[in-house]
Amino acid sequence: MNAVLQQVTHGSVTRVVGTEVELRGLRLAVGDAVDVHARGGARVAEVVAVDTDGCRALVIGEVTGIARGDRVVPRTGPLTSPVGDGLLGRVVDGLGRPIDDRGPIVAPRRGVDGSAPSALDRRRIADPLATGVRLVDTLCTVGRGQRLGLFAGSGVGKSTLLAMMVRGTDADRSVIALVGERGREVHEFIEDVLGPEGLTRAAVVVATSDQPALLRVRAAMLATRIAEEWADAGRDVLLTVDSITRLATAQREIGLAAGEPPTSRGYPPSVFALLPRLLERSGPRTHGTITAFYSVLVEGGDLDEPVADAARSILDGHIVLDRALTTAGRFPSIDPLASLSRLASTVTPPDRLAAAAAVRRSLAAAERVRDLVEVGAYVAGSDPVADAALEHQESLTEFLCQVPDEVADVEESWERLEALAEELRPSEVAA
Repeated sequence: MNAVLQQVTHGSVTRVVGTEVELRGLRLAVGDAVDVHARGGARVAEVVAVDTDGCRALVIGEVTGIARGDRVVPRTGPLTSPVGDGLLGRVVDGLGRPIDDRGPIVAPRRGVDGSAPSALDRRRIADPLATGVRLVDTLCTVGRGQRLGLFAGSGVGKSTLLAMMVRGTDADRSVIALVGERGREVHEFIEDVLGPEGLTRAAVVVATSDQPALLRVRAAMLATRIAEEWADAGRDVLLTVDSITRLATAQREIGLAAGEPPTSRGYPPSVFALLPRLLERSGPRTHGTITAFYSVLVEGGDLDEPVADAARSILDGHIVLDRALTTAGRFPSIDPLASLSRLASTVTPPDRLAAAAAVRRSLAAAERVRDLVEVGAYVAGSDPVADAALEHQESLTEFLCQVPDEVADVEESWERLEALAEELRPSEVAA
């Protein structure tokens, strides 16, 4: 009898390909964790596919030293990670292990997978959330529990903008996930961009680009699970994930390793199943809220590429960063005409909405005649709204710009916007 139990509770490695190992001799389910006892020590792996001959698992770490016939021991249930207030001010990896040299984390442990709350259990979004970014707080007002995408190419200031929001938000807690980030930039982001003040009430989850795909996916899952824990305790949480595109790339590696067929631009179906499953976990909950910003890398400015298109269809708004504005030295390089908050009209009083609309109309009018102005073909008086916008171009640009270290007061931002709209209003009446 003991011999039979020994056979049931241990399996073996039959094949190693890349970071994937094939296992035999165990009855395992997708998501189960196992220890692979190989030369150099045990490695943790997670099951990603099951077939008639056994199962496939991805190793979290190096596969060097793993050989055919190595013993495999299942763990009891899926991998767990710490959540809760013990993570405040801490930096952890995708498994929740501290990487900031500040000792162990004392916090309850949970599995990172979760399900979105029932649609009817969610509270309605009715209150705005200040981000400390003047343009976002006025022209793209965010509600507590709203989810927005930050769409941009590389090198236009996405991470800096997200850090500004973390430092300037009036949310109770912040969770930052750096998924597939360059290892060189992590330390700089935490110390220089986020700063001690931003880190004090935040938890940072890091999975750099050189780490296994499974860790990169788990980093986004863990960050969401930490935010859920705080929100279910009644707190307002700001969640930022940088970036969804690198998360999709990691899931593509996992899906292809599991044998899925590549579909849209090489992404397997599991990528487009993962996105709504993860993004729907944020938002308003029964007691608290998770306001989320997800950065999306767009190739060559293509906002219709598969991942960007899928994310935009799920989220409650989008903020678009324009490389031309970055080149012109404007920060944040947000295009106010291409950006949209779907809940701005719900969380903003009518008088402020009217002021925001007036400024938007002026910006649109100036953009409409920009080419004519540059070649000297525009005739003053042909468009009164454009005339006023061109006359106050310096004031508009000054309002839209903000240095990274500045935290804009939301009431002061609205006062400035309303004053600017008042200057532009006579020309609109004449129009």
